[in-house]
Amino acid sequence: MQAVLKEIWKHKVIYALALPAVVYTFIFGYMTLPYLVIAFEKYNFRQGLLSEFVGLKNFKFFFGSSWAWTVTRNTVVLNFLFIIIGAVFAILLAILLNEVRAKKFLKFSQSAMLFPYFISWIIVSYILDGILNTETGMFNRWLASMGSDKINFYSTPDYWYPILIFLRIWKGSGYTSIIYLAAITGMDEGLYEAAYIDGASRFKRILHITLPLLFPTVCILTLMDVGRIFYGDFGMFYAIIRDNGQLMPIAEVIDTYVYRTFRLTGDPGVSMAIGLYQSIVGFILVFGSNWIIKRNYPEGALF
Repeated sequence: MQAVLKEIWKHKVIYALALPAVVYTFIFGYMTLPYLVIAFEKYNFRQGLLSEFVGLKNFKFFFGSSWAWTVTRNTVVLNFLFIIIGAVFAILLAILLNEVRAKKFLKFSQSAMLFPYFISWIIVSYILDGILNTETGMFNRWLASMGSDKINFYSTPDYWYPILIFLRIWKGSGYTSIIYLAAITGMDEGLYEAAYIDGASRFKRILHITLPLLFPTVCILTLMDVGRIFYGDFGMFYAIIRDNGQLMPIAEVIDTYVYRTFRLTGDPGVSMAIGLYQSIVGFILVFGSNWIIKRNYPEGALF
């Protein structure tokens, strides 16, 4: 215990910076665990946690609905595409930034790529509406000026997988690329110098040095994303899709479905049951994925 206190005092500034995150996690991650019992109750606000126990009835309500498979499929498929395509773009951006030698251009590029990450999804939804709106959108006005028919994007589900993937990459790849860039800049320069002396081209140095050394970081970040593959980005989907019933079959995810269900039924038990379902599956996916990676590539395991 004395060694722990000594370690904390020695690095007190670092621990002080971490304290808000630790407190937040403790309050909202651990102190809320007793409330999981709501998933098995017909919750009554007066009785609180001592409400009537109904077993798996709340889970049956969700799994018995026609939306259970749809929202699960949409959540998993979209998040899988976000993870794979987003990682590829972030890695490419990090490698390209690492090869830039003009410092002013590098700083400008990093700032420009980070900027979308800090824009609210509400703002993004209005920007998108200004581009894709059937009557006033820039794209449809351009089509009309070219003599082509306008496209009603907000009533045509087929367009929205590419649109959502593009928005996610545009907004998040710049931030993720900074993490990969930090990993690249920490690599041993002696390896690159030795490869250069041996006649390796820039492409070969990237292929045989950068990518293999970057792979453990890719595995760890991917594992963290896999843990949340059952969680859709509520802010993104609700801001962009809103209550558009024509797009819900391909863009309604578990999180937005929980919100709509609670808004219509007012029953916290059903919402908690769906949330518990997300957590359990996410837990299994993280440990399962980590176990597979640990057996085949121990350096990339999360724990």
